[in-house]
Amino acid sequence: MMKANRGLIVALVLGLLLGIYATIPPAPRPAEAPGALFSAGRAMADVRVIAARPHPTGSAENAEVRRHLLLRMSALGMEVQTEAALLPAKGLERLNRWSGRSDSAVTMTNVIGILPGRDRSLPAVMLMSHHDTVWGSPGAADDTTGVAASLEVVRAAKAKGQPERDLIVLVTDAEELGLMGAKHFFANNPLRSRVGAIINLEARGGGGRASMFQTSANNGAAMELYATHVQQPAASSVAAFIYSLLPNDTDLTPALEGDYTAYNIAFIGRSGLYHSPLITPDRLDQGSLQDMGDQALELSGALLAKDGIPGKAPDRVFFDWLGVTTIHYAAGLGWLILVGAVGAFGFALRRDGSKGLGVGMLRFAALTVVAGLLSYAFNWISLGGGQGEYYDRLAAIPRLEVIAALACLAAFAVVIGTWRASTGAIVGFATPLLVLAIYGQGVAPTAIYFVALPLLLVALAMVLPAGKLRNYAAIAVCAAVISYMLPFAHFAMQGVGAGRPYVVVLLFALIVLAVLPLWQAVDQRRARLTTGVAAGLALALSLWVLLDAPADTVAVYADNKG
Repeated sequence: MMKANRGLIVALVLGLLLGIYATIPPAPRPAEAPGALFSAGRAMADVRVIAARPHPTGSAENAEVRRHLLLRMSALGMEVQTEAALLPAKGLERLNRWSGRSDSAVTMTNVIGILPGRDRSLPAVMLMSHHDTVWGSPGAADDTTGVAASLEVVRAAKAKGQPERDLIVLVTDAEELGLMGAKHFFANNPLRSRVGAIINLEARGGGGRASMFQTSANNGAAMELYATHVQQPAASSVAAFIYSLLPNDTDLTPALEGDYTAYNIAFIGRSGLYHSPLITPDRLDQGSLQDMGDQALELSGALLAKDGIPGKAPDRVFFDWLGVTTIHYAAGLGWLILVGAVGAFGFALRRDGSKGLGVGMLRFAALTVVAGLLSYAFNWISLGGGQGEYYDRLAAIPRLEVIAALACLAAFAVVIGTWRASTGAIVGFATPLLVLAIYGQGVAPTAIYFVALPLLLVALAMVLPAGKLRNYAAIAVCAAVISYMLPFAHFAMQGVGAGRPYVVVLLFALIVLAVLPLWQAVDQRRARLTTGVAAGLALALSLWVLLDAPADTVAVYADNKG
């Protein structure tokens, strides 16, 4: 088996290594780094002060954080001000539920600093974050990283010389209580009319790549700017599309009601540390802080230029390739990609025959159904048939990822293991994906590239004449698809996998499509053994998750449903 599938093994190893590389944040720069560069080491000095203890809205600790911010902004040569208002009833209700008190009035206070630019008549660039935490969490990630990164960006920007336009830092209050500080600013503060572009910095968890996951509408020019200036990007238009469908919000949500050029950057790795009492400065991944700061500095630097703030242009498809470069193109190009895929598959069918076309479609249906059912079943077992506690499930995500992978492996062994697919069968397997891609191009053209591009790559490799060249092309395509889909699946599991691990099934099917041209069938004994071992391990892990004690990272207010 090893010898027969050695090309596939090369592709799997290469794809896995590249995929892992794509998930690793950059190394943090030390405090002695050159002044014009972002340094996580320097930013950590603020993180350690701000996240020394929990500081929810209205607390004495929150007031201490604000005093620190005002002093730091003043020391950076910024014009500083605060904006206070009574916390609205909905936020007050949540705060009282956390504290167990019955306060009738609490004040929320935004902190604002402005680094003057050469031409103060130009629309300003804003860095936005929030300084409040949930009850019981020191919040070294959410959102102290955003606050500290903003201050370090200002310092680095100033070290490069006075910017062409104002750089505003808005550090909101009461974000954790319903975006209250941001809502108040964008509804009432006169400064809002001076802003041209916004970069919001957020975190959910304790590490991982900082990803640009949301933009303002008509982002074509905005994404060209991002692609040109961000050196180690992490971005995806499909993530932006999915986020738009989720009931999730950040401080950028009220801002997007205005006509700003906007970017939302956050990391969501080490998910168990989300709102955790254990997310202290020492637990924070400084590489994630460096990643966020680098992107914010490079992006804000471009926006601060005299002609830096881009106008509106049609939304573009965009995604990073292994964190090395940002690929972006007009959404309409997706139709040409699909025409190319259909044409190349059609050529391969005409040359090699269509035998097995229907079988390939049936195999695709069987694979996705079996993988989906196994993922659902093992997840149900891990929950004991219930819903599970949200924060405890976040802590279990590393194990849930392995369970999902094992469920997919078991499905592969059952459905594909003993099958050697002909050209017609591979095209048949691809046909449901082509239908999905065509439909997706019609209804969500910026979000379907992750299906369309693998289809095109596999089809182009199949067009080549049989022999070494086609084999090498198939290895390269398989490695490329795996290297993108594995980080994508990792991101998807961190985002929604705690409750819906079957979201990875489509990504798994795309990997299988890339694997099929290289796959050499195994005998039934090996296929059954692989199925049994994978399913057995998945069951054992599911029971471990079910029977394990609640994680010590769970938010302290979780029992009162806050």
